[in-house]
Amino acid sequence: MTYTQIAGLVTSIGIPCAYDHFAEGESPDPPFVVFLLPGTNNFMADGEVYEQVTEVSIELYTDLKMPPLEERVEDILRTHEIPWDKTEVWIEDEKMYEVRYALEVIYDGASDSSGETDNDASIPNDQPN
Repeated sequence: MTYTQIAGLVTSIGIPCAYDHFAEGESPDPPFVVFLLPGTNNFMADGEVYEQVTEVSIELYTDLKMPPLEERVEDILRTHEIPWDKTEVWIEDEKMYEVRYALEVIYDGASDSSGETDNDASIPNDQPN
């Protein structure tokens, strides 16, 4: 998968979304979702990376428990045959639930076959390029 494809999956949830975080003062009311690519779990042999496996974190934030929205996320992942692990925590300071989906994908880089790159994705990215 490319970054653009991952961003497309997150966008298809149908609620406000951003890469890593929303800009200060721009965070929408819940529900919203952020995603990030926090690391890799590459397949290596003979001193080479044979397959780049990227960790993906999709974090769903809600002020109420919302099983139908969680099911929507899970249906999207199932449709794309992406296995995941799910955790949930109540964030007392924010008065929100965080439901986190941890998954790994074989990463094909920043661009897809159309030539779109990370900078072309429609997801806000407040990280330095």
